Amino acid sequence: VQLVESGGGLAQPGGSLTLSCAVSGNIFRINTMNWYRQAPGKERELVATAASDGNSNYTDSVKGRFTVSRDVAESTAKLEMNNLKPEDTAVYYCNAPEVIHIIRGLPAYEYDVWGQGTQVTVSS
Repeated sequence: VQLVESGGGLAQPGGSLTLSCAVSGNIFRINTMNWYRQAPGKERELVATAASDGNSNYTDSVKGRFTVSRDVAESTAKLEMNNLKPEDTAVYYCNAPEVIHIIRGLPAYEYDVWGQGTQVTVSS
């Protein structure tokens, strides 16, 4: 099982970027997918959570600006980021706390799976 992020890059303040997270493997179920970020010199921070039932949660600093979405059937997640600010600059990571996938017809469990991260830089 691998998580692969894409969509990072450079944006101007007030601009937008959309991050994508694709999960490889014969996936049976992923209940929750998270987006974290880590800015230089800071601890990794939980930005948004998307549950398979459609519920989502956000850290206060991104509420109203970021939107997380899931395609449960395709095992993908997106983070739409609008009105970007310089303080949003960070490496963004996709995370799945639990992945149930199928190996030779049997369920297998992977825990705390992370992507490699994608850099988001907000600067004029």
